[in-house]
Amino acid sequence: MNSTFLSDFIMITSFKTVAFIIVLLAVLFGVNVMAKKKVKFSTRMIVSTIVGLILGVIIQVVAGFPNNPGEVQWITEVNKWYGLVGYGFMDLLKMLVIPLVLTSIIRVIMNMNKDENLGKLTSRTILMLLGTTAIAASIGLIVGNLFKLGIGTKVVTSTTEIREISSVVDTLRGLLPSNIVASMANANIVAVVIFAAFIGNAIKRLNKKYSELIRPFVDLIEAFYKIIVSVSITIIKMMPYAVIALMANTIAQNGIESIFEVLNFIIALYVSVIIMFVVHLIIVTFNGVNPITYLKNVSKALLLAFTSRSSLATLPVTIEALTDNIGVESGTASFIGSLGSNMGLNGCSGIYPALMIVTIANMAGINMDFSFYAMALIVITISSLGIAGLPGTATMAVSVVLSGLGLGSYFQLAGGILAIDPILDMGRTMLNVNGTMTSAITVANSLGKVCKNEFVEDIV
Repeated sequence: MNSTFLSDFIMITSFKTVAFIIVLLAVLFGVNVMAKKKVKFSTRMIVSTIVGLILGVIIQVVAGFPNNPGEVQWITEVNKWYGLVGYGFMDLLKMLVIPLVLTSIIRVIMNMNKDENLGKLTSRTILMLLGTTAIAASIGLIVGNLFKLGIGTKVVTSTTEIREISSVVDTLRGLLPSNIVASMANANIVAVVIFAAFIGNAIKRLNKKYSELIRPFVDLIEAFYKIIVSVSITIIKMMPYAVIALMANTIAQNGIESIFEVLNFIIALYVSVIIMFVVHLIIVTFNGVNPITYLKNVSKALLLAFTSRSSLATLPVTIEALTDNIGVESGTASFIGSLGSNMGLNGCSGIYPALMIVTIANMAGINMDFSFYAMALIVITISSLGIAGLPGTATMAVSVVLSGLGLGSYFQLAGGILAIDPILDMGRTMLNVNGTMTSAITVANSLGKVCKNEFVEDIV
């Protein structure tokens, strides 16, 4: 009974668990000392990332580099306690997403001038997100073939089941807010955006005749938005503490041997991510933003995306980076950021499915010709609609794409890749967020919604 109490409830059955909990507390105390000494936030973030990486490696060393860390009791316990800090922080960020998106979208629409067009903002945003996803998928297909992924690879089956294919019509209908409360509970951000757009348009329309009547609600929205932003700032200040735990968890829970077995795929993915990242910087440059300044201004959002592996949870930080550090108008940043966290994910819905297609096709001995690649691009781009920016949704995107190409029966061949998904997800998510911010800058610039003189160092 005592053993069950310790193992299942307290989650401490080993001295090693206690030791690494103490180490984490000591490290967190060190970060707190840095904060009190007014060390720059960006510096604390970088230090926290490095410390988290080292801590994760140390856990692996102490455990003797097990093939399956999940079977080591004390590592599972350490991950659980570290998750209290890391994933607890993510939960707080997720808490903000719905109220932030809802109030931001209502606010931007109701404050729109007569000459501003919501339809133009929406169409350009979707076009940009899907366009960059198509480019990312093309890069993934090319890199996958250059690295000869799947050729001579050991076949490892997986118990992960493929998602049942849904039609485009059903996918699009699923984005509609038939029950706004359920949509909020399920983090269907697109549905929340649509609902908020209707509310914002109604306020804008009624303001002409019933301005005094709806004034209290307008004031409520403005006040609530200010409050949510203030709460966001408070929570974001906790980020360096969470990054340590998140990074340590990611490294500790993946065995070294399992990483080496699919090292070629890992390298191919990160090469693809780097190439697409450069493409993003080129796009940013064409919009008159200095890429070096851009990287400095958005580093906080990119680091959180890398360690948290959640585009959706990073959304409050993404919006903050776009508005406070880049100069994108707040409503525009919220609108594009919200859509970009739920569709057109360059990493999870673009590069990753493309690499998996090449890998599985080669493992299964399927001939890949021009028509195959063309069909793959179309399926990948369309399927990127409605893929939420949460950990694990990349696997969903892959399953949908494989089904669309008629390769659903081969899904379990890539079990070895799925086993180290957190390592892959870090780079993918960072690219997702960077793609969203790139799209936001591009669309905002086309609509004259970027305050360059105040926030951005222009290219000479």
